[in-house]
Amino acid sequence: MISNSNTATIRYGNFLFKHRNTVFPVVTLALFLAFRPREPWGSVQLNFWLDVLGVSLALLGQTLRVLVIGLAYIRRGGRHKKVHADRLVTDGIFSHCRNPLYIGNLLIVAGLFIIHNNPWVYLLGGAFFLSAYHAIVAAEESFLQKKFGDDYAAYCRRVHRWMPNFHGLSDTIRGMGFNWRRVVAKDYSTAYVWMVMAVLLLAYETGLRSNWPENSTQFLNLGLVFVGLTLTFLLAWRLKKTKRLGRTK
Repeated sequence: MISNSNTATIRYGNFLFKHRNTVFPVVTLALFLAFRPREPWGSVQLNFWLDVLGVSLALLGQTLRVLVIGLAYIRRGGRHKKVHADRLVTDGIFSHCRNPLYIGNLLIVAGLFIIHNNPWVYLLGGAFFLSAYHAIVAAEESFLQKKFGDDYAAYCRRVHRWMPNFHGLSDTIRGMGFNWRRVVAKDYSTAYVWMVMAVLLLAYETGLRSNWPENSTQFLNLGLVFVGLTLTFLLAWRLKKTKRLGRTK
């Protein structure tokens, strides 16, 4: 029997699943605008390495997303913005962790928070995103348990919800074909959004530290990165729209 608290969590998870493409960016932007970036102990050098850590963590999250989508993709978009699954996906990275895409998302968010580096963003943003993904996973698990029954229960016993099992991971990667066209088609917009957000954060903290003449080179470099990301995004969008990526399911 599902308790009232679990029922409320599942309802909240279904709401977030339906509206996550709006709610998550709005919450992130609101946090970044409400609280200014901070340099650790006022040190430019420490701030540089903190930015490196943040970008690296976000890239790790993106790499995980690429592996998941390229090897064995599960339709996280659902159907009609509701949790849906045609089949139970248990291969690829899903044989090592039940929610690798969401771990990738959390790594990306954590990376952006580290670049911004404000204690209130860590506290409020961390609490929101951890609780949000907990609720979404609860909603998905409720759906999958009802649809796949014993097969899903057995899968849950073999594979942890959050903690990855790295044993045999290299064999999994080598033993499956990698669909890079699907990666481009499914993930180009997600990658573009967080990368542009990272560039804007870096430009924002640079602007707070000094004005244009003093850091013109850094501003120009960030501008070139932004242009490169945008051109790549437009190319990927064009390839997908003209169906030059072929079958991506």
